[in-house]
Amino acid sequence: MNVARLAVRPSAVARTVEAAYSRAGLQPSDSSLPSVSSHVHRLPAHLSSRCSPFSTSAPAFCAKTDPSSPASANADQSNTPNSDRYSSALRQNKEWAAQTAREHPDLFPTLATGQQPQILWLGCSDSRCPETTLLGLKPGDVFVHRNIANIMHPGDLSSGAVIEYAVQHLRVNHVVVCGHTFCGGVAAAMGNKQLGILDPWLLPLRLVRERNLALLQSLSEEEAALKLVELNVREGLDVVKQKGAVLNAIQERGLQVHGLIYDVASGVLRELDTQDSEETIKSRLTAFAVRD
Repeated sequence: MNVARLAVRPSAVARTVEAAYSRAGLQPSDSSLPSVSSHVHRLPAHLSSRCSPFSTSAPAFCAKTDPSSPASANADQSNTPNSDRYSSALRQNKEWAAQTAREHPDLFPTLATGQQPQILWLGCSDSRCPETTLLGLKPGDVFVHRNIANIMHPGDLSSGAVIEYAVQHLRVNHVVVCGHTFCGGVAAAMGNKQLGILDPWLLPLRLVRERNLALLQSLSEEEAALKLVELNVREGLDVVKQKGAVLNAIQERGLQVHGLIYDVASGVLRELDTQDSEETIKSRLTAFAVRD
């Protein structure tokens, strides 16, 4: 798979942003709104009211729908006492499986024999960031590890095992570390409240904040949060590229490692420039490369 598939075409961006405005009850032609052909990383200022950092609810404007629209009817149906999201999901699974089998008759039989994903996705557990869906891919295309705030702890056995298995045994061609806007973990790390078991988990993110405190304090609250999302992705990339299996795969077969930011408000992915200098690569190889 060419990594260009990770990029979003302008037409797709336009459709995504138009949908976001539609949910907000606005028209993209409104002169106060940015062009749908531009890269949109946040909603207009008059829609900037959001839920609290760790809320699982959508902002109020996301819930506004036309009462006569099918989406509104479905929402009303899903909220009735005799229905819940889990039950409806099980029903929809059968419909999805049947439709997928009709459209791709070889897909499920092929997947039953094994997997050959070309992408390893290291992302956040946030429900708004479903990697296979937002990439427009199918089951079997993406191997996944997700956790709170997409933090790559150097000694974390869970993420470490996923990375080694994906790189050494599945031989993926691309490793992606993806953060996202409006991240509750980032908002928590920007604050100073005690969060119980989340405190040790968020420690690497707080350390990134500490190292970049002057820069973050020079920005607005929203800009600082977005910058910390980016810095966290870059920190995660450093951890990933310090792993022997990854370094060997980069050297021996051209494994590529990417950093992405997903904009929750528009559905658009933005790729970071993560090119390392020759000096950085040489130092990393000297310190972390391993041989059998």
